[in-house]
Amino acid sequence: MDLSNVMQPGDRASDPDWEMGLRLLAVQRRRRLAFAVRLAAVWLALVAALAFVLLQLNVDPLYAVDHSAFVLQGVLTTIGVSMASISVATVLALLGALGKLSRSSIAQGIAGFYVSLIRGTPLLIQIYLIYLGLPQIGQQFANRGMPGIGGMLTLNAIQSGILALSVNYGAYMTEIFRAGIQSIGHGQREAAKSIGMGEWHILRRVILPQAVRVIIPDIGNQFIAMQKDSSLVSIMGIWEITYRANRLARKDIKFMEMFLLAAAIYWFMTIVSSWAEGWLERRLSHAYER
Repeated sequence: MDLSNVMQPGDRASDPDWEMGLRLLAVQRRRRLAFAVRLAAVWLALVAALAFVLLQLNVDPLYAVDHSAFVLQGVLTTIGVSMASISVATVLALLGALGKLSRSSIAQGIAGFYVSLIRGTPLLIQIYLIYLGLPQIGQQFANRGMPGIGGMLTLNAIQSGILALSVNYGAYMTEIFRAGIQSIGHGQREAAKSIGMGEWHILRRVILPQAVRVIIPDIGNQFIAMQKDSSLVSIMGIWEITYRANRLARKDIKFMEMFLLAAAIYWFMTIVSSWAEGWLERRLSHAYER
């Protein structure tokens, strides 16, 4: 075998095709960099134009800056409520999806009724029903000599907010989980059965790990939406971002300044959550590479 024409690593620099490939890669990198610079310039121009318009309307940005620390103290509350709610909603969504995929008419009926009822009513109404309606029912139990049940139905503001967000988003995420489970090929279930795995073992070891990778982007989107919808719990007096901004806005009649500040904080949280979702999605995709 003649090895005289086999290129060694040190000879690549003199190869015309290799040099052309490097030049093409350099051109592509320059194009991507130029596009990113132009995109950043467009964003900066839009921000500058918006700031100019707001200044013409006598909006006081210094007031928002001076009181930003007070509003930022609500970030941890917002994140805490959102994290707790998405965790409970995930469990409800999984149970709802399994119910809708079950062969049992009772399970399908319960899951279908839950999804239809919650998706068909506003989140704000659900918050009122849980925060104000459940204590009314609990009082009825207390009047009938069952104070224990009455106490269980009387929730504080944070508990009510977490329960309302969990129940609401659990209904929407039920369809996401159902679609993710159904996206796994039926042949994998049959193969698992052929080696003696039971239904729950198949679900836990074969179906769910793959389904989670499929639905992670959708769950991430739901969490981002939940962070913004958590502002609705401010009506119960929870000291999160919106409630704090609203207190200062009403105190000094600075509605535009404070709510723009709150909007900017939510926007930044959305950007961070989107980045975290992308990172998690990449990690899960690498875990399944062979």
